[in-house]
Amino acid sequence: MESKAYLGSSSFEDECMRRLYEFVLSRDVSEEINVEEVALQLNLPVGDTSLALAGLVEMGLLRDRPGWGLVAVAPDEAVSRVLGPLELEIRTRRVQAEETRRRLMSFLPAFDAHLTAGGNRRQVELIDNLADVRVAIAELSAKCRKEILTAQPGGGRKESVLIEAAPRDYETLQRGVKMRILYQHTARSSRGTHSYVQEVTRLGAQVRTLDDQFMRFLIFDRECAMFAVSDDPDSAAFIRDPHVVAFMVEAYERLWLAAEPFSVDSDTQPETTDDLKEAIIRLLTAGMTDAAVARRLGMSVRTCRRHVSEIMTGLGAASRFQAGYLLAVQE
Repeated sequence: MESKAYLGSSSFEDECMRRLYEFVLSRDVSEEINVEEVALQLNLPVGDTSLALAGLVEMGLLRDRPGWGLVAVAPDEAVSRVLGPLELEIRTRRVQAEETRRRLMSFLPAFDAHLTAGGNRRQVELIDNLADVRVAIAELSAKCRKEILTAQPGGGRKESVLIEAAPRDYETLQRGVKMRILYQHTARSSRGTHSYVQEVTRLGAQVRTLDDQFMRFLIFDRECAMFAVSDDPDSAAFIRDPHVVAFMVEAYERLWLAAEPFSVDSDTQPETTDDLKEAIIRLLTAGMTDAAVARRLGMSVRTCRRHVSEIMTGLGAASRFQAGYLLAVQE
């Protein structure tokens, strides 16, 4: 469907159309509209006046009435006349999409029966396109009946990711599906992530955080799972093998037991918690570089170095090894 010109109009074009519409409303309907004369009266360029006139006709706010010429149409009537066909097309396409979904899913029993009987269905599949990964996650979430286990390392989640994920997760929780979410401690200082956690917690989700790095993955009803491909951030592996999924569930439970609840009592959590301080110093004294520590704890290198400086100043340490010793003595 071609986009209408007026849908992308600027504020100046909108103002031209508004003034022209008001002019048509106030004029004698028996008068013909002369673009040049109208432009002069409204103190507008002739070209812009002509475009505004065409835009009003296209929007349905002006209509050519036989014997009367162009007359103004009430906006609510124009909405019905112009958007009616579009809304009908949207409803028709939605019905077609649902019918296609129903027909495709009608083959699922035969597919599952083949799998149960020991068919050759691949137990691990690579999804190598980010858009397809998101579609797969949406489909699995929609079909999920009992529980979703989520592990999301890397600190606070990007706004674009939350905008895409939040409505889906809210709807899933409202259907009564249980949800547990794991983040790293650094996610606590992200306002966007904090707001998301507040809402999903209100809807029944449980959220915890860990200091150390872990794999990004999702498990649906303990029957199938998806995990990120290490060398391609836009890809994911889709797992159906029950033994592999059971292993991932066990790994998740171990992570969950070691994690701490994500408190939503305040707008955000302190950016440098005691646990995070200890993790930074522990990794540095183990010989890891700033970049490696930052990557492992889900923060930028710049943020990591700022934390190191703050920690050393607070402890009165002259070196990173001394900071590690002082932290150990304080325990």
